[in-house]
Amino acid sequence: MVEIKNLTKYYGRNPAVRGIDFEIRDNEILGFLGPNGAGKSTTMNIIAGFLPSTGGTVIVNGFDITEQAAQAKKCIGYLPEIPPVYPDMRVEEYLNFVAGIKGVKKADRKQQIESAMERLRITDMRKRLIRNLSKGYKQRVGFAQALLGNPKILILDEPTVGLDPSQVIEVRNLILDLKKDHSIIFSSHILAEVSAVCERVVIINKGEIMAIDTIENLRKSMVSKNQLSLKVEGDKDKVVRLLKDIRGVGDITDINFISTGVYTYKVEIETEDIRKEILSVLVANDCGVMEVSMATLDLEQVFMKLTTQTQKRSSLEELLDESPADADEPDNKEE
Repeated sequence: MVEIKNLTKYYGRNPAVRGIDFEIRDNEILGFLGPNGAGKSTTMNIIAGFLPSTGGTVIVNGFDITEQAAQAKKCIGYLPEIPPVYPDMRVEEYLNFVAGIKGVKKADRKQQIESAMERLRITDMRKRLIRNLSKGYKQRVGFAQALLGNPKILILDEPTVGLDPSQVIEVRNLILDLKKDHSIIFSSHILAEVSAVCERVVIINKGEIMAIDTIENLRKSMVSKNQLSLKVEGDKDKVVRLLKDIRGVGDITDINFISTGVYTYKVEIETEDIRKEILSVLVANDCGVMEVSMATLDLEQVFMKLTTQTQKRSSLEELLDESPADADEPDNKEE
């Protein structure tokens, strides 16, 4: 388990991380999301022990990353966004070098290196110079080094960058398999990948945590009113008219064409109880209801909503910080 408490990091007077708290549970894949400049990489570098914090604590498997750095770092495998590979080394040579740095016993190195190469499917590349590998294979080598030493915690920053679709699926399955023995913090700009492997996410923006919850709970909580999502075959105007005549139906939005005679609708409803009436009315009037569900947001929509709200609030705060005296100052100066 990793516990982050009141973590703060300043670069000069500029705060990169502002008193954040969260935890990574045992055998959990935690998504760590945020726009560029949000403080993600700074936070991950502090957790990994590569960067000192200004304040707060990070406890890794019971060890304080500041006070017990050596013990804590042995529990961590880190794949940064740019893989830390040496281009003039061969793949196997590099992994042996990393195993030595991590303190893996000589008797265990060969087995661990073979296992890491097999998992990342780079066994055939063992004698290749890293400089001659594609971006995708360099990414795999970087991932392999993170597994050496059998760390309890894995920090993966954009692990699928540069991989083709089939490789992305392989890495996704690998991450899910690694969950059996590891706790994983997974950061990616590809939110579909986060949704595929993570149950819980942390969303950070401007150094502050905007949300911590399961993806399902976040999707539901961001919908302010009851909304029904419908896919109906039938005349669009007729469907809208029928829906509006039902008591308890509010706004009808997001009407989208799917195929000939088929549209989707978002229908605001007062209570979930009127769903049966909606279905009955549509079916009785020869409108084919193809799909029906309570409307929720996907992770990308949740992410955009949370981070956009923060940006708007920050802009407002900047405007409020400009005092009237400052604004009038040029007019008060003597000529």
